[in-house]
Amino acid sequence: MSRRRGKSSEVKLNLAAMLDMAFQLLAFFVLTFKPDPAEGQILLRLPPPEAVAMVKTNQQAGQDANNTNPVEGIESLIITIDSRNGSIDTLKLGDGMIGGAGSQEKLGALSARLGVILEPKDSTFKQVILQVGSKLRYDELMRVIDVCTRQTLPTGEKLTKLSFVELPDGAAGAP
Repeated sequence: MSRRRGKSSEVKLNLAAMLDMAFQLLAFFVLTFKPDPAEGQILLRLPPPEAVAMVKTNQQAGQDANNTNPVEGIESLIITIDSRNGSIDTLKLGDGMIGGAGSQEKLGALSARLGVILEPKDSTFKQVILQVGSKLRYDELMRVIDVCTRQTLPTGEKLTKLSFVELPDGAAGAP
């Protein structure tokens, strides 16, 4: 008996189904990809930490029971900035208010006052701590930072050590 050879059938691949599966996998990986936050990728070169107040060697800050003046030796100048609408409302240098009608006038007065405080050769201030209200806009904060970094210390160096503390709402305006 002779075998009968019929039409040879070819295997056909359904490309539509394969493309559909490829696009589903692509969509899955794109939608589930979570890159690291940008802050984790920035390398910061921060200065080493320094004590805010002078402390004796091998002693924790605040542990000296004989210290009757806890503010003695503090090398930080504190500037408090409060805002209700994003611009500078109140500006304090230490405990004293900086006056002025607008933020430009307040910044000019701050610059003049910082110059007077940092000018004497016996001035011990080495850094500035900015206490900032949570509603202050960044551009207003940058203007205060510009005023601070233009100042010169008695050693002739520029004031570059700035620290920031965020104040809770309404804390700076309190008496």
